[in-house]
Amino acid sequence: MATTSRPGLTEALVVWTLGGAISLATLVTYARLPAEELYNTSGGGLEAGAGRALVFLGYSFSIVAIALAWIAAARVGTSVAAVAAGVAAILCATIALPGVIDQSDLDARPVNALAGLGVAIALALTALAVAARGVGRPRAWSGADAWRLLAIALLFAGALPWIFAEVGFYVSDAPLLGQIFLAEEIKPSPGGEPSLHAVHLGRHHGMDGVLLATAALVLFRVSRDMPSRAQALGLAAYLSLMLVYGLANALQDFWTEQLVKRGTTSSTIPSLIRPSLSWAWGAMLVTAALICLAAWRVVRVTDRQEDRIP
Repeated sequence: MATTSRPGLTEALVVWTLGGAISLATLVTYARLPAEELYNTSGGGLEAGAGRALVFLGYSFSIVAIALAWIAAARVGTSVAAVAAGVAAILCATIALPGVIDQSDLDARPVNALAGLGVAIALALTALAVAARGVGRPRAWSGADAWRLLAIALLFAGALPWIFAEVGFYVSDAPLLGQIFLAEEIKPSPGGEPSLHAVHLGRHHGMDGVLLATAALVLFRVSRDMPSRAQALGLAAYLSLMLVYGLANALQDFWTEQLVKRGTTSSTIPSLIRPSLSWAWGAMLVTAALICLAAWRVVRVTDRQEDRIP
C-alpha cells in the first residue's frame, strides 16, 4: 500500500475547528436565551451554556473524537499514544450507556464529564502530534475531493434552519430563506409531544448528523495514510458507519421538521439516534459496509497506479 509513514493532520484540524465553532455557538446561545425558548433544558446563564456544550461534546462530538484520537496516535507513532487513544475511545463510548444522554433531559450531569474527558484526551493527542511531528503535508486535491466538497455544501444548505437555531435565531425570519424553510411557526409535533416551533432554537440532532457526515467526508482523505492496512481499513470502516449514521439522522430530523410538520406527508421516519434491532439500522449497517468496500477498492486501484509511476 503506497502511503506516507504517518497521516497528516490538516483534515483533523479542520474537523477540530468545526467542532470548536459549534461548541462555542452552543455555549453562547444557551447562556443568553431563557430555557423556555430552548428544548428540554433548564437554568440559564453561563452555567447552562457550559453544561449544554459539555453534553454536545458527549453527543455528538465524542463520536468524531474517537477517529481524531486514532489519527493523532498514528501521527505520533508511539505505544503510549496508542494507549491514550484507546482510553479516549473508551471514555467517549460512555455516551452509549443507558441514561448518559437523555433526549428528554439535556442538562449536564457528572457522568457527561467522562465523554468530555475523552474528547480532551483526543485534543491533547492532536496537540502533541502537531508539536512532535508537525501537521504534515496534505494529500493533493483529487476528483473525489470535489465530490466530497459538493456533498458538504449540500449538507450545509439543508442544515440552514439548524445553523440559524444553533446561534439563537429562526431561519424563517431571514429574507427568502423564510419562504423555503419552516422554523418559527408553531406546528404539532409527531409522537405526542406538545406543539412547538417547527425548528426550536438551540441544538438539533439533525445538525449533529451534519457534523458527523461532514467529519467523515473530510477524514476519509486520511484513511489511506494510516501506518498499516489494518488501521487504514479500520478507520475507513468507522468513518463509513459515521457517515451513514450522520446522514440518516440529518434526513430524519429534516423530514420531520420540514415535510411532516408542513403537512407535505404524514409518513414519519423513526428515531435513529440509538442503535436498535430494526430494519432501518440493518439497512444502515449494510450501506456502511458497501461504502467501506467501495472506498477500499478505489484506494487499492489508486495505489497500484501510483506504484507504477516511475
